[in-house]
Amino acid sequence: MTPNQEKLHDIAVADLHKRGVEVSDIAKLVLFLQKDYIKDLQEAECENSVEVVLRKREVQNVIITGIQLDVLTEKHQLDEPLQSILTEDEGLYGIDEIMALGIVNVYGSIGFTNYGYIDKVKPGILAILNAHEPGKIHTFLDDIVGAIAAAAASRLAHAHPEEEDDIY
Repeated sequence: MTPNQEKLHDIAVADLHKRGVEVSDIAKLVLFLQKDYIKDLQEAECENSVEVVLRKREVQNVIITGIQLDVLTEKHQLDEPLQSILTEDEGLYGIDEIMALGIVNVYGSIGFTNYGYIDKVKPGILAILNAHEPGKIHTFLDDIVGAIAAAAASRLAHAHPEEEDDIY
């Protein structure tokens, strides 16, 4: 990884941290997604998979862009109607999910099912991010975190194909 790529990674991880999301929080989501499919899966392996995903430039770009939009929304620095749409996290907006799909695609089509499932049930940190606390905007962040977890889970599924096949 070049120094510039390393810097972008560090900024993306720091941005997640500033917004209350740790790599370990995302690893717990990965474990939630894959524990029934990969025997003896440990959180450390999930955390490693998350770190690999976080080293992808397109993932870093989505993190930085989405978080910046959430922060600008919190500061009321967007023009209407976008300000209200993002503040209310309108269900039909969909651009937050579209950005997340850029991450989901990194490890193939299984990422779509992982993402759809985790976005629906919202376990762990996703429930916290989606709580819609006054003054806290996570319109993009909750989808980004779910997408990172889905991609990391998909990466693990590809790394353990024999175990995935054994469940059928």
